[in-house]
Amino acid sequence: QVQLVESGGGLVQPGGSLRLSCAASGLIFSSYTTAWHRQAPGKQRELVAVITSGSLTNYADSVKGRFSISRDNVKNTVYLQMNSLKPEDTGIYYCRAQWFVDNYWGQGTQVTVSS
Repeated sequence: QVQLVESGGGLVQPGGSLRLSCAASGLIFSSYTTAWHRQAPGKQRELVAVITSGSLTNYADSVKGRFSISRDNVKNTVYLQMNSLKPEDTGIYYCRAQWFVDNYWGQGTQVTVSS
């Protein structure tokens, strides 16, 4: 059974940092492209960052230069380092793993950026 479990969310002040983690099990993690998405209240879910099995990365324009995605194929974990956080970064952050037609989602972790 495939599981993706996110952690690391919380409340942070504007300008602060958080690191999200997504631990995967039940799949050959190193073969999967992994990504972080987020969903703000009343908005559609959007792609934040993606990292391929070959560690190529891509980011949404809104987070370029502030967020960094990385992966550890030994720990079966993907990370999202978030710096210079803004109130508009608030939302539920979801981890996703994809390989051909296989597509799995985590349950999400809440990130709130507020003073």
